[in-house]
Amino acid sequence: MFKNIVLATDGSVASAHAAQLAVNLAHIHNANLTALYVADPYPYLGVGEVNPMGYQAYNAAAQELASKAHAQVETLCEGQSPAVPLQARFVEDVAAASGIVETAKQIGADLIVVGSHGRSGIARLMLGSVATKVVAESPIPVLVCR
Repeated sequence: MFKNIVLATDGSVASAHAAQLAVNLAHIHNANLTALYVADPYPYLGVGEVNPMGYQAYNAAAQELASKAHAQVETLCEGQSPAVPLQARFVEDVAAASGIVETAKQIGADLIVVGSHGRSGIARLMLGSVATKVVAESPIPVLVCR
């Protein structure tokens, strides 16, 4: 049924659970899996003088976090027999939800898998949720994992 699955990952506990489910689905359906890490735009542009060292440190930290998140997914994929085909992607300078949806469209995904941090009540209203935004923006089915 699914042939091309996008897993949005940030290395958190919630995304680790989503990764396990995505790898299992990819294995069952003999699908390709794309592990996607989206780095939000640098938060300090336009506020006073731009510090190039701060921007470089921000990007370096995002690259490192992406590498760790991708390595976690790769370990899960290699643990399957046969191994699940994995492509790692890193998208930067775009809001997480938009980056996830646009990448899924670009690669022709037929499922997006995201983790949920399980916020409820006021926290959810005030902070929003990447998963909620992905569900709202996506024309592709979305599986939200707790």
